[in-house]
Formats: sequence, structure tokens, C-alpha cells
Amino acid sequence: MRVQMPELARLQAARVLVVGDVMLDRYWFGEVSRISPEAPVPVARIQRGEERAGGAANVARNIVCLGGQATLLSVVGDDEAAFTLEKLLRDDGVQVSFRRDPDLDTTVKLRVVARQQQLIRLDFEAEPSHEVLADKLDDFAQQLPQHDVVILSDYGKGGLTHVAKMIAMAQQAGKPVLIDPKGDDWQKYAGATLLTPNKSEFKQVAGAWQGEAQLSERAQHLRQQLALQALLITRSEEGMSLFREAGEAVHVPTQAREVFDVSGAGDTVIASLGLMLAAGVALPEAMGLANVAAGIVVGKLGTATVSAAELQHALHQHL
Repeated sequence: MRVQMPELARLQAARVLVVGDVMLDRYWFGEVSRISPEAPVPVARIQRGEERAGGAANVARNIVCLGGQATLLSVVGDDEAAFTLEKLLRDDGVQVSFRRDPDLDTTVKLRVVARQQQLIRLDFEAEPSHEVLADKLDDFAQQLPQHDVVILSDYGKGGLTHVAKMIAMAQQAGKPVLIDPKGDDWQKYAGATLLTPNKSEFKQVAGAWQGEAQLSERAQHLRQQLALQALLITRSEEGMSLFREAGEAVHVPTQAREVFDVSGAGDTVIASLGLMLAAGVALPEAMGLANVAAGIVVGKLGTATVSAAELQHALHQHL
């Protein structure tokens, strides 16, 4: 499939509303030269640290980095991590709309990395209160008319408890809804425009398959059951498969040449898809662009983004 970037003006005019679970990704980089005398574990001597926006926040960053406009709606704590996260996002050009819950700890994922390898990850998280989540629906309704596409980024942290209501509101407003799903209960996503599970997430819901024919059968059955316009399965080294109405399926091979880190690759996929659709690109071509973008981001360490220039360069190389 030959794909090309839309005009920059179309990307710059495209507006995407991102809703979901956000987190602050912290990285501690260091060296390991010995084993601890206290326990059989490596001792990491930390030399520097980095902070990056993760989860739905990384989706929003990818949209802006590719040249589009992104508004991020989420619930966070009233703490240092939330202020750090908001500053990172605003510095990147993301429009931030956070609801703060003083009883909530903003999700933080701390990774210790040595020699390009992750030694350990420490997670600090809690679910937001239903009162704050209900208030977020009012913000969602106000933001809908100002955007072209809605992305719901579900990381299973409780931020999308009212996802069914959000889908119904977006449908009523005539806005396409793209969802990165989590868990095994996908009935709550019924009526969405597009779901983008990876193959393990799809297998958890649809069961294992033998061969492409059975995969297509299960994908189309699930798509019809949930009344989706399309279902896109990201399949790691097997590329991506898009299933649409009338049994239509489109497959693209993987673009990754060297993989350092797959964390955040799903964020890049759905961000690219959402932005391209908002810019008027047809879904199969948007998938091709998202596939190339994912091939770039997995070659980077940690939560990362892809720029419009990087994507354009990769497309020229591919062609």
C-alpha cells in the first residue's frame, strides 16, 4: 500500500480530543557493575533522570508532535506528579483539561534502566472517585463540538468508567470515536467507530485462532457484535490487520527495523490514526501511516513520539 502524508495545513487544522488515563513516566538511568551483598540483585548507580508524559498523555503528545492539535481530558491527583505532568504537556503544546482529585495519587511509573535494559518498574497508582469522573462528563460535552475526532485511551486505571456514555455523546455529536481497549469486557465499547487492540488483547477477548481465515472470522464476528465500523489489530512482527464491513480486510507488514522498546507503540498508532482521520485521510491510508509511525517509535527507548519530519523521511525510504 502506497501512502503519503497529508498537507501540513490539513494536519495543523485537525483537532483531536483525547480522554483517558494519564501517567507520569519517570526514568532513572545508571550503570550496573556489581551485585548487592544484601541480596542477589544488581546495584544500579543512578546518573540521571528523565520525566515523560505517559498513557493518554503520550497519545496527545504524539498528535501535537505530528503537527495536529490535541486537547487532553483526564483526572489526576492534586500532587507534584500532576503539576509536573501538566507542565510537560503544556510545554509540548497540548491543551490540558485536568480534573483534580485531592484523594487521588497521580499514576507514576518509575523505571530503572541500565545499558538500554529495564531493571525494574515501580508503579504508584489509585482509581479516581466517581464524583470527579461524573464531573468530567460535563467537560467532555463542552469539548466535543470543538474537535473532529475523539480518542479514548483506556489503561484500566478507572479514568474511563463512563466510556459508554462518552461513546453515545460522541455519536450524537457526529464525532468518530477511536478506542485503545483494555480488559476482557469490550461490550462497554459498543458503538465506537474503531478499536485498536494488540493481538494479545484481542486473543483475550476473542480466543486463539489458527490461520488468517479464522482470525478474520473472529475479528468480523466481534466487530459486528459490538457494532463497530472497523477493528484494527496490531500484530507486532506480523504488522497490522484492519477489518471493516462486508468482510473487507486490509493487511500491512511491519515497518520496524530494530526494536528497542515497544512501550507506548500503541499510543503512537492510535494517535496517528486519529490525527489522519481528523485531517481527512481515508482509514486504510491512515493505517498505513500509523504503521510506519509505529515502526519508528519502537526504535526509541521508553515513552516516545514521532515527528512529522521523521514520518515523512521514513515514507520516502519506504517508497
